[in-house]
Formats: sequence, C-alpha cells, structure tokens
Amino acid sequence: MFAKKGRLLGFISFSDKIKDTSKRAMEELRRHHVEVVMMTGDHENTAKAVAHHLGISKYFAAQLPQDKLKYIKELQQNGNTVAMTGDGINDAPALAQANVGIAMGTGTDVAIQSADLTLLKGDLMGIAKARILSEKLLKNIRQNLFFAFIYNILGIPIAAGLLYPFFGILLSPMIAAAAMSVSSLSVILNSLRLNGIDLTIHHNR
Repeated sequence: MFAKKGRLLGFISFSDKIKDTSKRAMEELRRHHVEVVMMTGDHENTAKAVAHHLGISKYFAAQLPQDKLKYIKELQQNGNTVAMTGDGINDAPALAQANVGIAMGTGTDVAIQSADLTLLKGDLMGIAKARILSEKLLKNIRQNLFFAFIYNILGIPIAAGLLYPFFGILLSPMIAAAAMSVSSLSVILNSLRLNGIDLTIHHNR
C-alpha cells in the first residue's frame, strides 16, 4: 500500500494464479450433476474471489480441520456420498472421513496417507478424469460378472450330464476345462479394454 500525507495512492496485491484446467474441471463435474462445495481456511474475500472464478456457488471460508470434518459427516448422515479433495495437513481428517478421499500428489505426506486416491499432478482435472474412469471400471466389472455367470450357468449343468437323458450328450472334461479357460480369457480381454479409454475432456465454449 502506498500513501502520502494520509492519502491512499495505490496498493499492490498478490495471489496464486488459478489454473485454467481447474475451471474446466468444475464445469465437467457440474455437467454430470456433481455438487461442488469449496471449504478453505482462507479469508472470506479470498474464498469468494476463487469461488466466483470457478463458478462455485457454495463455499465456506476460514474453516478449521474440525469444521471440514463436521460438514462431511453431516453430508454423509443426510445420505450423500462424499468425495473430498485436499492437499494439506488440515485436510487429513476430512480426507479420512470422506467416502472417497482424493489427495494431490503435490501436497503433504499426511494428506496423501489419509486419502484413498492420490493424483500425481496438482490438477483438479484429474478428479473429473477419475470420475470417468471409475464409471467405466464399474461397467467393466459388471460385464465381467455377466461373462463369468453365463459360462458357469451353462457349463456346469452340461458338465453334470443334464443333456445326457435327453440327447445322450456328455461334456468331456477336456472341453469343460477349455470352456473355463475361455471364460477367464474373455474376462481378461474385456478388462484390458480399460487401457484404451479416452479421458480427454473437451472444453465447451
């Protein structure tokens, strides 16, 4: 701040630059109906400016570790599934309490140890990508369970001689073993498809 004879001439302010990808990440989460809440230990004015820039309507400033923990517990008691993202020591209790704790790899060791998931880069876009990957993973698991059940539902009765009284067909143990191998192979190949998932998030202008 610069002043002369009690008159304000000007002032200089410093702030951390918000990454462009942070705003895109918030837009992507809201587009998929994820409610975003910002809780920070920063001053009200700082929190308000950041929330406004990111398009976050609900935020809490001057939050202590116990405040963050209490709020997450309240959300869970109301039937919400909560994912918490943080990088500091003050975030550790909330990260441990959340259904999914997400720590930034650029943060403190305590935060990383308290979280379920760690993003190697300190980029909020990783949260949006993790959401996409988790949905694809759950879908893949359901498909694998379907393949496994179908093979067993069809294969086990035939191997036990279900068709023999009607058609005189008995399943050779060698064929049964091969069928089970095909079952395992189909599950593995289906799981490998996850490597080809496109996690690119396009910015809508």
